[in-house]
Amino acid sequence: MNPSTVIGAVVGLLTLIIVVALSANDTSLYFNLPGLAIVLGGTCAALFIAYPLQEVVRVFKLVRTVFRNDQHDQQRDIEELVSMAQLWMNADVHKVEHELKKVSNPFLRTGVQLIIDNTPEDQIIELLKWRVARLRAREQAEAQMFRVMATFAPAFGMLGTLVGLINLMAVLGDGSMQTIGQQLAIGLMTTFYGILLANLICKPIALKLERRTARRVESMNMVLQGISMMCEKRGPAMVRETLNSFVMHVEDEIYDGGADAKPKAKTEGQVKPGATAPAAGAPVAGSPAAGSPAAGSPARATAAASVSIARPASARQ
Repeated sequence: MNPSTVIGAVVGLLTLIIVVALSANDTSLYFNLPGLAIVLGGTCAALFIAYPLQEVVRVFKLVRTVFRNDQHDQQRDIEELVSMAQLWMNADVHKVEHELKKVSNPFLRTGVQLIIDNTPEDQIIELLKWRVARLRAREQAEAQMFRVMATFAPAFGMLGTLVGLINLMAVLGDGSMQTIGQQLAIGLMTTFYGILLANLICKPIALKLERRTARRVESMNMVLQGISMMCEKRGPAMVRETLNSFVMHVEDEIYDGGADAKPKAKTEGQVKPGATAPAAGAPVAGSPAAGSPAAGSPARATAAASVSIARPASARQ
């Protein structure tokens, strides 16, 4: 179950119950079957007129989707892409095909399979982008259906109000107070039901589906970037860091502790002020020695870029 959806539904229902219980002398006044029939029946009728049958019947499935916790494991996709990028860079096609059988993401599986089939990169990217656009269009149309329902419900609530007022006028002259009260209740309660249906059910579901689509598109774009890097035979470290940027949350790029954190006094490979700078060509502490297996590797380049060497005071004079 999706915890936020459950919490929202429970809080909304409890709020409604508490307000009705504390404000009404008779809580049965808030149950008006004719008014509820006007709002629900009119909204369903308008929905069937506006949309094809196969789309309307998906409403119940979409409501279940909102309550289901179906968050996708993006980190698993990253690890699978990094693993296959390593194998593909080593031209080990058979192992890539073996690893591909374990992949559960159909979008990722399609992209890697196209790479194995030697499909040109531009055609792979075009096909995957089309699938992303198709998913976004389909799911946005599903969310829009609930937004349309949110506009229908208050409109039919006003229609019920007009029905109640017309009936009220018909009995206003010689009708009993009980009959007048019943007609007035229909007129007011239909508006209440329409506003409640639109703002507590339809609009929140539409927003939830739109956020779900945004997360799914983000995951697909991440996979798309990984497929593009596999086509170019990028290294696994580059693939990992690039894909992590798609799922990275707010993070300080300088200090781990945020704005209040103090920088470390000394970083590996730094030279204290006043110390003698290393000779030209000499290996810096913390970096691989010249001629070692790690020399020339991306790790050495990164370490060398982070070294800060201060000139001695005598050299600045």
